[in-house]
Amino acid sequence: MIAAASASSPRLRFQVPMAPRTTWRVGGIAERLFAPRTLEELAAFLASPEVVEPLTWVGHGSNLLVRDGGLAGTVICTRRGPKALEQRAGGTVRAEAGVSSARVARFCAEVNLAGAEFLAGIPGAIGGALAMNAGAYGSELADILAGAELIDREGAVRYATPDELELAYRQARLPAGEWFVAAHLALEPEDPETIRARTRELLSHREATQPVHLANAGSVFRNPTGDHAARLIEATGLKGARQGGAEVSEHHANFIVNRGQGTAADIEALIERIGKQVREHTGVELEPEVRIVGREP
Repeated sequence: MIAAASASSPRLRFQVPMAPRTTWRVGGIAERLFAPRTLEELAAFLASPEVVEPLTWVGHGSNLLVRDGGLAGTVICTRRGPKALEQRAGGTVRAEAGVSSARVARFCAEVNLAGAEFLAGIPGAIGGALAMNAGAYGSELADILAGAELIDREGAVRYATPDELELAYRQARLPAGEWFVAAHLALEPEDPETIRARTRELLSHREATQPVHLANAGSVFRNPTGDHAARLIEATGLKGARQGGAEVSEHHANFIVNRGQGTAADIEALIERIGKQVREHTGVELEPEVRIVGREP
C-alpha cells in the first residue's frame, strides 16, 4: 500500500510502481518517490534529511527504461510540477521542468512567438528535453535556449548559460549534483496562423511516421554521424522483430513498442539484440538514446 511518509513531506510515498509513470508502461517499484508541485516544495525537500540516496530524476517517463527490479533510494518525479510557464520580456519564455514539451509549444504559439514548434512533436517534459538537448524535424533545444535554471542537492537554484551546458547532439553537460528545473527560451515574434500551420504540419508528419498510438519511449538510438539509426535497423531486417511483448515498430524502426504484455527485460533484450545485429551487419556501433535505470529483477 502506498502511503504518505510524514506530515512534513506529504508528497513522499513508499513502494511506488513505476510502470504507470513511464511511457513504455514497464518498470518495477521505486522504494521512495517524491512528487513536488512547486519549485519551492522541491527545494525544501532536497534540503531536508528525508532524502535517501541515490536520487533518480523522472519527468513524464519518456526516453526512459526502468528495469523490472525497480529503483533504490529516492525518485524525484516532476510529472506534476514544478510547472510554471510564463512569457517574459524580450521574447523569452520560462518553462519549469514539469511542463510538457507539447504544452510549451502551444503556449509559445498562443503568445505569437515562433521557434518552439518542433517541441510539439517531442514526448515528455521540458526538464528531460533539456537533459538530452531534445530535437526533431531539424531543430533542437540548443537552437532556442537562452539559459537554464539548475538546482543542487541542498535545494539552491542558480542560472546557467548555454555555453556552460556544452549542448551537443542529444546531450547536455549537467554538473555533478545539479539538475535542470527550468528552461529560458529565446523566441521571435511571428504571425500566429503561420506558427499554428507549421505546428500542424509537424504533428501530421509525426502521426504518419511514428507509432504514436502504442506505448513507446521515443527514439531508442541516437543517429550515427551521417546516417540514421532507423535505416540501419531496417536494413538488418529487424523491423517488426519481437522479444516477448516488445516489438521493433513497423512504423519506424528506431522505435520499440510495448504490445501490451512487454516487460522492461523484453525491451532491454531487444535493444541489445538490435545493437548486436547492426554492429555485425554494418560495423556501426549504435548508441542508445534512452536512459536505462534500476535493478535487475
